[in-house]
This record gives sequence, structure tokens and C-alpha cells, in this order.
Amino acid sequence: MSKSLVRSIMTVGGWTLVSRGTGFARDVMMAAYLGTGPVAEAFLVAFSLPNMFRRFFAEGAFNMAFVPMFAKKLEGGEDAAGFARDAWNGMLWVLMAFTVLGTLLMPWLVWAMASGFVGERFDLAVEFGRISFSYILFISLVALLSGVLTTHGHFSEASFVPVLMNLVFIAAMWVAVWAGWDMGTTLSWTVPLTGIAQLAFTWFSAWRLGYGFGIGVPRLTPELKRLAVIAGPAVLAGGVVQINMLVGRQVASFTEGAVAWLSYADRLYQLPLGVVGIAIGTVLLPELSRRLRAGDGEGGREAFNRGAEFALMMTLPAAVALVVIAVPLCQVLYQRGAFSAEDTQATALTLAIYGAGLPAFVLHKVLQPLFYAREDSRSPFIYALVSMAVNGGLAVGLMPLIGFSAAAWATTLSGWAMVAQLWWGSRRMGAEAEFDARFRARLPRIVLASGVMGAVLWGAALGLHDALGLHLWRYLALLALCLVGIIAYFGAAVLLGAFRLSDLRQLRRR
Repeated sequence: MSKSLVRSIMTVGGWTLVSRGTGFARDVMMAAYLGTGPVAEAFLVAFSLPNMFRRFFAEGAFNMAFVPMFAKKLEGGEDAAGFARDAWNGMLWVLMAFTVLGTLLMPWLVWAMASGFVGERFDLAVEFGRISFSYILFISLVALLSGVLTTHGHFSEASFVPVLMNLVFIAAMWVAVWAGWDMGTTLSWTVPLTGIAQLAFTWFSAWRLGYGFGIGVPRLTPELKRLAVIAGPAVLAGGVVQINMLVGRQVASFTEGAVAWLSYADRLYQLPLGVVGIAIGTVLLPELSRRLRAGDGEGGREAFNRGAEFALMMTLPAAVALVVIAVPLCQVLYQRGAFSAEDTQATALTLAIYGAGLPAFVLHKVLQPLFYAREDSRSPFIYALVSMAVNGGLAVGLMPLIGFSAAAWATTLSGWAMVAQLWWGSRRMGAEAEFDARFRARLPRIVLASGVMGAVLWGAALGLHDALGLHLWRYLALLALCLVGIIAYFGAAVLLGAFRLSDLRQLRRR
């Protein structure tokens, strides 16, 4: 893997680690102040609405089409700035109209998200949703600006955006406690406030690069038409993913507290997913797009293989850890205030199920750029449809048998179904999308080292069981547990030849 690619991945991963850390601190505070009661569930559903549509319009769809086209225009010396400005104007007016429409239709949106909500939970979710829905306007424009920044190699500015959101939330909760404000209402008003702060930061960062974005009249240029043609299937694919989420929340909404359990478990598994998977996906898409434009097939294959190797080297042990020590993690990190021991057990079960799907979720981020870099958004859409059918069938079919955890199992198993399809579809791309000899030799060693770490973690968790339940010592006990796991994994990996110490030294330097 080239030095620049590794450096970019580590930059995005490092900032994402900070983001997930501050996000986790935010969620720990929310769990303590709100617990898993009606206010918590109402806010989590309301907050998920603009975020769901954000992934639908921007991160999961629009940028997958915009970034390759923008990167190729930069590489070819074309008018990339004009193309970005036209895309901004088009997205701005569409999003303003959608924001107004969504706010007016909020009761129907809440019902579509959580039809199991009745009475207080439903009314609160509608109220909070109307306050927070405008966030989709700001954060979707932020996603476009972030695509411009990352294509230029400015990964730090783009990666700081979610950190800023979490810091604003944490500050808002502190102020609410000090001033005696209602926590649910405070958090709802904080959502659009964070969007404004994020948009101002990324707009200024893009302006420093020479890009000026304002309020302009949309122009349906040939390039924008092509963007729409490419983005269409990607938007639909993003919609399929969000439908999967809708199904999961619908299943969970019929069990009191389940929406919150899924949300808190989601935050924990999103930590390794964001640090590794999203970082690699963010860097690989413009990298592969540029290499394809330059005709560098061998360089593209090297980037793909080293990205996949790095992803699994970091993700497989994290997945094993989430399964083996799910209860200690949730107990120490969440169980306080309004968050009970019963909440811990339910959240830990969900976390373990999500952990089994973590490698699949990361591999999505590695395999999808192979298609989008070639401006093929149709294939991922077809695969997503199959994944949606798997998810819906499992969630609804398993619910009468295993209850709310059916939503988590459906997410994990449909994730692996998506990976299988992406891998099979990439076979037609030839040598550029094939795993090389180094990857094939190291993968089984990484799996074995992760298994060794899991066994060590399980024994250490038994030994530290009492300490993990003590108020004053549980944080140190959890830290010790994590350190034992890290030492066991890296020690076993080096001994087994999963990677070399020189690899780690190079990674540390870069």
C-alpha cells in the first residue's frame, strides 16, 4: 500500500476514532439522563429520521456518484469547481423542499419508523422530529463539501465534522443540567444547531481551497444529468439500506425499551466500523477513481488488497471482542443512572449479534468502491434489493420466535448476504479486483490470531468478574481487559505471521 494511502486511511481513522469516542461520551450521558424510557426512545427515533434520509441522499448515494466524477475531472484538468457548484445548487433546492415536506408529514414519518409507538412515545417523537428534521438540509450539504475536501486530500477537515457534532451535544447536555432545561427538548433543538455549525466549518474549509458556494439557480447541465443517471441506482440502493433499518426499528418498537437497546448497541459496534471501514471506504473511492482514470490497474489492485488486509486485520479481533465481552462492555460503559441491569443484558445481546456482522459491514466499505469507481451503481442496487429481502424476511419471520433481537440478527445476516454478492459481482472485473497471494496467505492467520485473543479474553473476563461490578474499580478492570485482549491478539498475530513487526513500525511512523 502506498505511503499516501496509508497516511490518508490513518488520518481518517484517527479522526473517526476521536469522533466515535466523543460520540460514545455523548451516548453515555444520554443513557444516564434519559435511560431507555419514552423520552429516550422518542428522541432516538426523531434523531434517526434526518440521519436516515442523510444516508439516503448524501453519504450512501449522492457522494458515491459525485466523488468519482469530481475526482476524474480534477485528474483530467476539467472544470471540477463548476461541476461541484452545479451539484451544490441542485442539492440545495431539492433539500429545502424535502425539509419542508418532511416537517409537515412528521406524524406519518414517525409511524413509518415506529408504528409500535402509541400515546406519549408517539406524541413526543412527532414533536422532537419536527424540531430536528431540518438537520437533513445542513448535513447533506456538509456531505457534498466533505466529498470536495477528501478528493483534494484534506481528510482532517472532513473527518472533524462528526467530532464537532458530538462536542455540541455534550455541551448542550451540560448546559441543560445546569439551567434545569427539559433534556429531551434540549437535545432536539441541539440537532439543527449542530448542523449549522458543521455546515459553517466545512463551507469555510472549502472556501480556503478556492471553492465558493452560495444560493444559486440550478442548471441541468450534461454533467449534472450524468450525475443523476449514476446517482439514481445509488440513491435507490441507499434507500434499500434505510428500508432495512426501518424494518428493524419497526420490529423493535413493539417491545418497550428495544429501540434504545438497539441504538446503544449500534453506537458501540460503530466505533470499529467507523475507525476502520468508513476510513478505508472514504479513502479508497477517490484513490481507485484516480487510478482508473490514469490506467493504473496494478496500482488499483494493490490499493484494494492492502485496504482489505488492513480492514480485516483490525476488524476481526474487534468483532470477536464484541461477542466475547459484550456484557462487561455494556455494564461498565452504560449501566448507571436510569440505565438498569436489565437494559445492560438486552443491549449486550444486541451488541454480540452486531459484532458477528462487523466484518461484513467493513467489507461493504472495501468492496463497494470497486463498483462506484467504475461508475457502476446498478450492480450494488440489485445486490441491495436481495439483501433487503433477506433482512425483511428474517426480521419479520424471527420476531415471533426470538423477539426484538430478530432485528439485530436480520441486520447481521443480510450484511453477510451483501458481502457475498459484492464479492461475486467483482469477479468480472478481472485481476484488478482479485485478492493477491499476500492477502490469501495472511487472512487465515488473522482469523486464528483473533480466535486466540477471544479465548484469552473469555478467561480474563471470568477472572475480573467481581472487579467489573465494583463502582470504583470497574473502569480499571475494563481497561485491563482491553489491554489483555490487545496484547494477546498482536502477540499471536506476530507469532503466526499474520503481519510483521515491521508492518506495525511502518504504520506507526506513517
